[in-house]
Amino acid sequence: MAKLTKITTQKKNKGRYNIFLDYGQGEAYGFSVSEDILIQYHLQKNMELDESTIQAMIQTDTIHKSYTLAINYLSYRMRSEKEIRDYLDEKEVDEEHIDEIVSRLYKEKLLDDQEFANSLVRTRVLTSSKGPLLVKKELIEKGVQASQADAALEHYPFDDQYSKAMKFAEKKLKSDKKKSARQQIQNVQQTLMQKGFSGDVVKEVLSDLPEEESEDEQWEAVVYQGEKLLRKFAHKAEGYELKQKIKTGLYRKGFSFDLIERFLDEYVEE
Repeated sequence: MAKLTKITTQKKNKGRYNIFLDYGQGEAYGFSVSEDILIQYHLQKNMELDESTIQAMIQTDTIHKSYTLAINYLSYRMRSEKEIRDYLDEKEVDEEHIDEIVSRLYKEKLLDDQEFANSLVRTRVLTSSKGPLLVKKELIEKGVQASQADAALEHYPFDDQYSKAMKFAEKKLKSDKKKSARQQIQNVQQTLMQKGFSGDVVKEVLSDLPEEESEDEQWEAVVYQGEKLLRKFAHKAEGYELKQKIKTGLYRKGFSFDLIERFLDEYVEE
């Protein structure tokens, strides 16, 4: 048995207390506890404490400190269960303590993967450029079940998806003015798929894009791309061979045969 001889408040942490014990050989520091543990065990001077009670207090306090870490981690934003577990694991919390802390957080309604997923989707709709497929991927990576992720994506309605996708498409078209109309559409489609938009949304956006550029705009594009190919191949080929290389290059870039032939007639010598 040990006698509790003194309780002092820690200088740097007023919510924790140092417990001093005497095992019959004089007073010495024993351990520290939080205020909650102090109250829970009714600790006071001259109490007799057996070793099992001391170890129980130390373990309870250890769990409490880890729980406080979790609460602090949650104070910045909602977290998934996986995020909490990973965080506590990084802090070297015992696995059995992690299970106990997670269970307590659920009971106190501080953890809820479905509500976490709902909140994250709503946030991404307002603040990010991600399509729903990328948002779902993010949720899965954070440990949310696929069924919960699908349910949360109900907060990402089709109209919002379409609006974001159309903005991307319009921006992409502006940056691709010097490319063929076919290549512009292909690039828009590829970009939207990479951003995580579904096939239905991509199809809708593509069908609503402006009609093909004017003939003058496409001519400017073929001249721009054709001159690049001309500079590339001029020192490697000439005459018919040069024309064939340029023709093949422009065709692969999606230009029509009429525009290609016009460019070759006007810019490439026999």
